[in-house]
Amino acid sequence: MPVFLLSLAIIIAPTLSASATDLQLGGHLKSLNIHLQSPPRSGLSSGEVSSNRLRLDVKGSVFEDSNIELSAENILLYSDPPGLLPLFSASVNRTLDLEKNWNEGGRFQDQLFVDRFNLRIEKYGAEWTFGRQAVGFGRIAMFSPLDVIAPFPPDALDTDVRPGVDALRGVHYFGLGGQIGAIAVFGDEKENNSYLATFSLNTGGIDLIAIAGSLREREMGGFGLAGSLGGLGLKGEVTYYEGKEVGKAGGDLHDTFAIGAVETWYRFDNGLILLSEYLYNGAGAGDPEEYGEFLISAPLREGLSFLAGRHYLLAGPSYEVHPLLTVSGTLIWNLEDDSFFLRPLGEYSVSDNMVLQVFWSFSRGRKPKEVFGIPVPRSEFGSAGDSGGIFLKYFF
Repeated sequence: MPVFLLSLAIIIAPTLSASATDLQLGGHLKSLNIHLQSPPRSGLSSGEVSSNRLRLDVKGSVFEDSNIELSAENILLYSDPPGLLPLFSASVNRTLDLEKNWNEGGRFQDQLFVDRFNLRIEKYGAEWTFGRQAVGFGRIAMFSPLDVIAPFPPDALDTDVRPGVDALRGVHYFGLGGQIGAIAVFGDEKENNSYLATFSLNTGGIDLIAIAGSLREREMGGFGLAGSLGGLGLKGEVTYYEGKEVGKAGGDLHDTFAIGAVETWYRFDNGLILLSEYLYNGAGAGDPEEYGEFLISAPLREGLSFLAGRHYLLAGPSYEVHPLLTVSGTLIWNLEDDSFFLRPLGEYSVSDNMVLQVFWSFSRGRKPKEVFGIPVPRSEFGSAGDSGGIFLKYFF
């Protein structure tokens, strides 16, 4: 807690010195309320979860050619039965302890944390950003193999704000959309530090992107491109890794592995949008009996991969029924064990700055078998329960 208060004071002090006209205030209030059905043969009970988040953002200029950004967020989490869903754990990509939890494991839990805490300046022909910041790579929308630092899960409901990481980043821009950069991301432990070089260029209507370096003590390199063929959008990405601590508890499952994807996008004249992706997840397991090993592996713990299998089809169609109402869906189909996750969703624009979403998630597949009273998975999504609820978002 002292570190939290000291760091907060350090970031607030220069902000307050800026003139009032330089400050931009904003944020959001979100309430996610879900009914969770018990997983098959788990012995667990169904329950209710309500996650309520208040976020405050401050942006302003401290001096010429510089900007400062501060964001704090509070989460009030209710669960019945108590402890059904834990508070968010600290990211492996954060070295500063800027969070505080209350009543962990209780019916009501609370968490306060700093999600942005950075200074951006322009010097020596480059843009430099110091501190807790948003870092994202890749062009693929559903799940990008090049988004290696803090990606969103492919089934994420809330993707409005990317979680901040503690980093030092420099980017030099050139030409039409070209950039070359370097970034150091500092983790909770020294072995979770990352040092990466990035490059992107637009040539002949095609976006080229590359990344290479050390990702949490894994040597890695990746490449991607994005373009279009008539009205059909096409994107492809692949990233290759050298495994770390292979064969050890909590390490990678493979000596070397790759994660790659191809995504297509098309918009019809009637407003229907079809988005689909083939994903090869080399960090996962090739057999349902090995899914348990993936659940304790480093890629899942670090947020590098969220899926236990190898081959997937992802789809995200959407259709604007009315200027205020959009219906969409998310499909994640494990092509090896033939299980799938499906979530239809309706989104209604209540006002210019308020959105209401209603959804239900189906998980289907071969249910677990019991061995000496212990459930053993036979498919990825057949081991999960259904869920659904409402999500209200207000931006200010």
